[in-house]
Amino acid sequence: MTGGGSGIGKTAALAFARAGAKVVVASRNPDRCKDTMCKIRDCGGEAIAVQMDVSHAAEVEQAIQTVVDTYGQLDCAFNNAGTLGNMGALADLSEADFDEVISVNLKGTWLCMKYEIQHMLKQGQGCIVNNSSLSGVLATPDGSAYNASKHGILGLTKCAAVEYISSGIRVNAVCPGSFPTEMLNAFIAHGTHNDQELGAREHLFKSGIPAGRFGTLDEIASVVLWLCSDAARFFVGQAIVVDGGTTLL
Repeated sequence: MTGGGSGIGKTAALAFARAGAKVVVASRNPDRCKDTMCKIRDCGGEAIAVQMDVSHAAEVEQAIQTVVDTYGQLDCAFNNAGTLGNMGALADLSEADFDEVISVNLKGTWLCMKYEIQHMLKQGQGCIVNNSSLSGVLATPDGSAYNASKHGILGLTKCAAVEYISSGIRVNAVCPGSFPTEMLNAFIAHGTHNDQELGAREHLFKSGIPAGRFGTLDEIASVVLWLCSDAARFFVGQAIVVDGGTTLL
């Protein structure tokens, strides 16, 4: 679980542990990473924590080798780590702004897949789920770098799915809509100046969701868990949108 120290990644890590999986929690924040690990162990699960920056190839390679060294193989991977980055109109973003988001979200997902797949090929099986976003299928005003990275993740997902399904490796993606994460909070707060504006912006977000609410973290974690199960064995290269009906409007 990359990005397993908070939000969707943390909830997914706990869900996999409850299902009996041995979990490796990876994050560039060591304290959060260890907190998730401890919560899993407190519930009787088995887990280790690995500090890793997904944008650094050597760290990714070493982290995945640690998985194999510890548990013997890598059955499933949820590539969830990501960053929103600085927001603003496309022409106002700096090159550094763009590079940071692409490096973490897109390059980071590619690096994780690269080393995960190398081990899965040796095993003859494996399952990968990449975390894209509703921004991977829709436009995100003031979020062009984030939007581009999340669209790119779907491209990586589809290409890898075709390339490796004959080797027993399934690759799919989830596209979460609005879920209560730090990233969503930052996105909603962008451009607001006080609590009243923030409340109005949150109400506007919810009004655009036919379900009338944000999703719960358990609701997206359960989809990731299902995609890694045998029940989803004929799902290949799919982008599962989980958005309470937002894309229907």
